[in-house]
Amino acid sequence: MANSYESVLVFSVANGEENAKALVEKFKALIEANGTIENIDEWGTRKLAYLIDDEADGYYVVINYSAEKAEFIAELERVAKITDGVLRTLTVRK
Repeated sequence: MANSYESVLVFSVANGEENAKALVEKFKALIEANGTIENIDEWGTRKLAYLIDDEADGYYVVINYSAEKAEFIAELERVAKITDGVLRTLTVRK
């Protein structure tokens, strides 16, 4: 049985919004390879509540999906941590 998850990803816009959109596609492909995407809500560029890595703005994306393996969430978090341009990520099980 697949569990439903929601991930909020905040990408850097220091190198342009195009790079942030490329990262969205990268994570979308990663999730599609391991689960089923139900909805992607791109909030776009927003002010951050506080500076993260000396950046005041971030590109927000909310992805709702289902995945069979719980280990995938750990892999998604690992990839997010080592990817340049990812400021923050949060994944919760619905």
